Amino acid sequence: MYGKSLTRVVLLLLGIQLTALWPVAAVEIYTPRVLEAVNGTDARLKCTFSSFAPVGDALTVTWNFRPLDGGPEQFVFYYHVDPFKPMSGRFKDRVVWDGNPERYDVSIILWKLQFDDNGTYTCQVKNPPDVDGVIGEIRLSVVHTVRFSEIYFLALAIGSACALMVIIVIVVVLFQHFRKKRWAERAQKVVEIKSKEEERLNQEKKVSVYLEDTE
Repeated sequence: MYGKSLTRVVLLLLGIQLTALWPVAAVEIYTPRVLEAVNGTDARLKCTFSSFAPVGDALTVTWNFRPLDGGPEQFVFYYHVDPFKPMSGRFKDRVVWDGNPERYDVSIILWKLQFDDNGTYTCQVKNPPDVDGVIGEIRLSVVHTVRFSEIYFLALAIGSACALMVIIVIVVVLFQHFRKKRWAERAQKVVEIKSKEEERLNQEKKVSVYLEDTE
């Protein structure tokens, strides 16, 4: 009896130690947090995740929507082995699956954005035994035109600088080309003038010799 009790205690302690060494089962979700898109266009709501457990048929993905002006949360999309589109509501025929679970990507695409699509979209991923974790959020702003960010301004500045450098190089090359061409033309003219002058002198010499012979 004492031996069995001791064995149970040892197994219990061993189990506690193994549990302490095993990583906490939690899914980490990554989203852009803020997204701006133009009215009438399509937007990809990107959501990726990481999990200690291998991805299998137990994976589930749930997308929901909270309107900007308040109101109840609305269903957007569900994935479990196969994608399940909403059969009714504002997102019917407007959302498609664009994820790849093998690459830890559970993104969707929202078609034909409207101004009342403004709000927060939540992405929840469960990959048993990893079922806990913070739900990913994307705050979507539907606008008339996309505002230029610092990245766009930086890209525009770099592009303008590169274009200016190319123009300067072209101007320098053309200048050198025309300069060499002008020198070549001047040199050709000098040669022609010298040739004509030599020909004239030769003609004068011939005339002088002829006159001397006739005298």
